[in-house]
Amino acid sequence: MSLLKQWAVSQVAKLERQVAFADIASSWVMVAGDASFRRYFRLTANKRSYIVMDAPPEYEDAATFVAVAHKIQAANLRAPNIYAQELEAGFLLIEDFGDCMLKQHLLHASGQSLFEQILPLLKGMSHVGTHGLPVFDGVMLRSELDLFTDWFLQRHCRHDLAVDERVLWDGLCDLLVDMASSQPQCFVHRDFHSCNLQVLNNGDLGIIDFQDAVLGPASYDLASWLWDRYVSWSRAEIELWVEQARPSLAPQLQPEQWLRYCDLMGLQRNLKIIGIFSRLYYRDEKSDYLELLPQFSGYVRDVMSRYAELQPYRDQVIKWLDLCR
Repeated sequence: MSLLKQWAVSQVAKLERQVAFADIASSWVMVAGDASFRRYFRLTANKRSYIVMDAPPEYEDAATFVAVAHKIQAANLRAPNIYAQELEAGFLLIEDFGDCMLKQHLLHASGQSLFEQILPLLKGMSHVGTHGLPVFDGVMLRSELDLFTDWFLQRHCRHDLAVDERVLWDGLCDLLVDMASSQPQCFVHRDFHSCNLQVLNNGDLGIIDFQDAVLGPASYDLASWLWDRYVSWSRAEIELWVEQARPSLAPQLQPEQWLRYCDLMGLQRNLKIIGIFSRLYYRDEKSDYLELLPQFSGYVRDVMSRYAELQPYRDQVIKWLDLCR
């Protein structure tokens, strides 16, 4: 029996004292993972299930997961309870939120009804405590943008930036970093989408995969939801929901300014995602993500045409996106 399994079974045995160790061990089942290095397993005892997280310390930070879970819970939002932890090994025993991701509802519910479930979470997260969280500063924002050039352009398209291209790219990055830094700042999940929201038995939404949370731009998590990987909303719907979110996330801003923040934040994030999906293919041998590149390229193309300040960069960005069509 592996150390992870032995530890997890022993922890469940402490919680469920009337169940035999061997019976708990026999219930061990692997649960589908995500794009990280984490692995998940399920154990069952007394008809109660638990999730075992294996977060290799060389790649993941289990202590941060625990700390952020407590912050989310303190704001009366649903993050998994932590039942046991062995942080040096990266082992956690946590509450099982089940297998129903909000993703499964995307094609069966109206976008408006989904957004009415999402907005209270966004509002609640904007009030989550941020003490001790990393600041989503210019260095971090720029490192995300560099994923586009490093993994999409150079690795996937085999294109090295010429000097003039590098100057243009730096100018676009400066614009996007300034935009992100100038808007209201709050708790940011950083990967807020339908696969990281679980529909609980009582109908509430549980939040997972929050260990990368930061203090950052108020529009970031909204942009993550609006420019989703599994469904593309119409421009009219996006603008409607951006305005519906403004009183909760940025009531001090005028509608035009808030829409600009959301659009440019989405642009920053979608450039990053194109780079991440390329990295997942080449570094981590996860091929499914490459199929999503055209969708996110489409998001980038659309926003690049909407603002005068983006026009000096538009043609070049589209040329880059066309390199690997």
